[in-house]
Amino acid sequence: MNIREVINSGKVDFTGIESSYFLLGLLSAFDNRFQAMADSMMKEISWKQFFAIICINLCKDKPTVKELAEIMGSSHQNVKQILLKLEKKDFVSITADENDKRKQRIEITDHCIDFCNKNDEITSGIMKRMFDGIPEHQLQATIQTIIQIEDNLKKIQNRD
Repeated sequence: MNIREVINSGKVDFTGIESSYFLLGLLSAFDNRFQAMADSMMKEISWKQFFAIICINLCKDKPTVKELAEIMGSSHQNVKQILLKLEKKDFVSITADENDKRKQRIEITDHCIDFCNKNDEITSGIMKRMFDGIPEHQLQATIQTIIQIEDNLKKIQNRD
């Protein structure tokens, strides 16, 4: 059952729910559905592991565990566990920083690059199908909205 079917099923009453609450619930439900779909598509690694690889690839230099955790929006401990699993599967290597031995740097391996190259066409196809019929201006508006929500969340966290 997709979200439209849930909304229109009559089994759940969304009447009177503020748009902000509805959006947050929608994002959470989407995250769960997307993760389940992505996990079923990739046999070697999980979506969270693949997301870590994507984030590492976005970095200009080899990121530290702390930097990667910030990019992924996750805790240091969670990211470290993801990286240890990826290291065990030979997708990343974790080495001590040359200037500060307390820091650990993450690097993608050749095995990971091969995996990404083999799966690029499949993931591109899924992305095209997922965003089919959504105009660029709507995507940009959604991106700006989520960035603003994220900025507001950071302000809330800094007050407490």
